[in-house]
Amino acid sequence: MSTDSNSGTADDASDDSSGGHCSTPDSDGEVAEEIAIVAFERKWDTAEEIREGIGDRYEAIDLLEYHGDVFAEHWGEYDCFVGLMASGIAMRKTAGLLDDKWEDPAVVVVDEELTWAIPLTGGHHGANQVADDLASMGAVPAMTTASEAAGKQGVEERARALDAHVVNGDSTVATNLAVLDEELGPVARLDGPAAVVADDDVTVLKRNSDDGVVLGTGSVAGADAEQFEAAWREALDGTDYTLADVEFVATGTRKAEEAGLLEAAEQLALGVVAFEKDTLEEFEGPTPSRSRELIGWPGIAEASAIAGGREHDLLVEKTSHEDAVTVAVGR
Repeated sequence: MSTDSNSGTADDASDDSSGGHCSTPDSDGEVAEEIAIVAFERKWDTAEEIREGIGDRYEAIDLLEYHGDVFAEHWGEYDCFVGLMASGIAMRKTAGLLDDKWEDPAVVVVDEELTWAIPLTGGHHGANQVADDLASMGAVPAMTTASEAAGKQGVEERARALDAHVVNGDSTVATNLAVLDEELGPVARLDGPAAVVADDDVTVLKRNSDDGVVLGTGSVAGADAEQFEAAWREALDGTDYTLADVEFVATGTRKAEEAGLLEAAEQLALGVVAFEKDTLEEFEGPTPSRSRELIGWPGIAEASAIAGGREHDLLVEKTSHEDAVTVAVGR
């Protein structure tokens, strides 16, 4: 009982020219897609339980039986190792293998009772993600990366939520410090073809796909998370898309701190992009809006859906849910 896989063998993974590193093109590895659970034979049932519990969230989860050189033998084949063992064992066996935070696989340890999930290395490069997923099985994710410890969404986590990836990893030192100091504003968007000159402390995110949709969203003050989620689902009902196809939720900066919106987006693992008034003016939708008359803003739902969509196309015009949340769908 040395290796078990839900998508092939460990040898298959090593034949991949990507070396098992995050398979997203240009990625600095902030998303884990292929992971290995390393366990002693006596803990094999728990390892299989973990794979069953979170397996649908990853491209591949392999099970590797622990021996002294198991990490060294498979280093570089996976985005993240989950060590079903004491943290000291994992630290001693992986410390000498660490070389580059942008290239090394992430390492998480979890105890047999699934009480704690502890990212050891690569927190922003897959370990926090896996620990979060293990929380769905009852484990407490013990994250020590600064942004997560402060209850804030780091740049890598924003990229993941937006179905994007970081192109220039070294920049995240500065931008994550800005997150901690609450000085990093909403993620900005630049349409191409275009050229841009950026400083070293500007993090560039690149979308992973180009066939999703954007949920443009407005609301009355105080709308709750359940109302936002219900409104989003209703808006998608008449389309060929589901919440799984949503790239992110778009809104205006005046709604960027709406608690119900942020809570609903977090529960559904969706990113939120807030557009400035000037941008929304450029992409104003066809449906008349009272906000234009009352406060001089274009209707947020349609304008943000159009602004956020890759093709700036309005797929579904504004709909209203319980007179509390408005939604439009863009692509």
